Amino acid sequence: MSITEKIDGIAVATKANVYFDGKCVSHGIQFADGTKKSVGVILPATLTFNTGAPEVMEGVAGSCRVRLKGPDGEPGEWKTYGAGQSFDVPGNSSFDIEVSGEPYHYICHFG
Repeated sequence: MSITEKIDGIAVATKANVYFDGKCVSHGIQFADGTKKSVGVILPATLTFNTGAPEVMEGVAGSCRVRLKGPDGEPGEWKTYGAGQSFDVPGNSSFDIEVSGEPYHYICHFG
């Protein structure tokens, strides 16, 4: 997968979404067809996110370790992802993400 560097033809929410006391900051974007994504950064931390809709997390810069919730509800194995790599998160689930060192920049594709 190549790294997405620029996204054309969108509306951007100018107010940031700030989570976990500023450890994760993102901006929502919407395409003309109604597709929604967010672009953001996670600072060094270990965080747990819950999902409603399925998500694809695309790494733009930095790296992270991710542990998805398994089908039995128990945490799975930690896997490492970097720039140009992505991981899928099922809807109505959760995942742990650990960032150490440089911040992890991402695009979250919803739906």
